[in-house]
Amino acid sequence: MHLWETRSRSLAALIVLAIIACACAGIAVGESIQNKNLIVSLQGRITPHALPRDELAPITVHVSGAIKTDDGATPPALRKISFALNRNGKLDTRGLPTCESGVLESTTTEQARELCGPALIGSGSFEANVAFPSLVPFPAEGKLLAFNAKVKGRPAILLHIYGANPVQHTFVLPMTISQQASGTYGTVISANIPQLAAGLGYVTSVDFAIGRQFHYKGKTHSLLSASCSAPAGFPGAIFLFAKGTFTFTNGQSLSPRLIRDCKVSK
Repeated sequence: MHLWETRSRSLAALIVLAIIACACAGIAVGESIQNKNLIVSLQGRITPHALPRDELAPITVHVSGAIKTDDGATPPALRKISFALNRNGKLDTRGLPTCESGVLESTTTEQARELCGPALIGSGSFEANVAFPSLVPFPAEGKLLAFNAKVKGRPAILLHIYGANPVQHTFVLPMTISQQASGTYGTVISANIPQLAAGLGYVTSVDFAIGRQFHYKGKTHSLLSASCSAPAGFPGAIFLFAKGTFTFTNGQSLSPRLIRDCKVSK
């Protein structure tokens, strides 16, 4: 394997999981979660903020986030993540075109859009530092695309990461989607980090948006939709939006529960 390919996979695997954790993180308040010296910071918002009280409406989720340490040490690499969403929200991919991982391998952002544009569900950007033995960590940046997919016949998301500064790199990572039958949370998005990524880099910042409306059987559908289930007479609500579990290569684990709010539109 060429050095740039090793760098690519190491960097991309780190970035991807931070993004998916952020990608459903809710509206515009910041969250900082710390375990020992490791800090995960998230900011996010849902648009529109005003939603119907008794019916679902299309939404887009916008997020930014970072991983760092409070003492300046290089953060450990992410190994696994799962993110559970409140069951009052809805994820709908019925009739939405899908893309296959093999189609996206070794493609630029523009090529990925051209090949799998009908399956595109999100986009964004990243900045990160990658540390290699005997080398000073260097900054990297690039673009992110998310595509609707199926893995082994089950719903999934393919994340495509591409950058050319300082070296060209492309990585595609599948994220599984599952449903919980009961409890506060319904949809769960999760992924494992390849062993190759261990200890070689860390995310400094991520900005990402996910959301898509599409037509199926003559009707308009939304990839993501939600309502503002405030009690009658109340103009809005505060609710437990999601739970994330971040597992790192050094055994540390962070499991934040995110509280968000909404405004009733009608």
